[in-house]
Amino acid sequence: MGPLPLLWDRWRLAPGWTPRLRLEALLAAAAPGTELMLDLKGRDVRLSRRVAEALARPRPSRVTVCSRNWALLEPLRDVSGVRLVHSVGSRRQLRALRRRFAGRRLAGVSIHRELLDPATVADLRRRAELVITWPVSTLDEARALGGWGVDGIITERFDSLAPALAERAA
Repeated sequence: MGPLPLLWDRWRLAPGWTPRLRLEALLAAAAPGTELMLDLKGRDVRLSRRVAEALARPRPSRVTVCSRNWALLEPLRDVSGVRLVHSVGSRRQLRALRRRFAGRRLAGVSIHRELLDPATVADLRRRAELVITWPVSTLDEARALGGWGVDGIITERFDSLAPALAERAA
């Protein structure tokens, strides 16, 4: 929102003085064994430096950090217990990932669902330890993606997918 003292999140506005959850508090509140995933936005590398400082302190859980701006992942490269996931949101960015990281194994790739088919998932599995996708909104879609070899999904429909996914895990 620029210089205006407003926060914008998905068509909702809040005053800039609204209390916000700080990363340090989130890390302290996470139960041991809980894996957190942070999705870094924007272009300012100062953000990832501050995240790296917070994550360098002892914490009870592993943290995955992803970003479509891969430069934001660099300051986190040497932080222990942090998995870096390169996020891909377009065909152009998928081509760039293939070129830039040819011959190099990545910890993870998070990719928009529309860019996936069985052959693309197979290619990404050869390049990365973890393949996750977003947005996934139906159980049938989640099952199909799992059948292709996708490791995880990101959804806004957790309430409708959770029972079936928990059943499968059991």
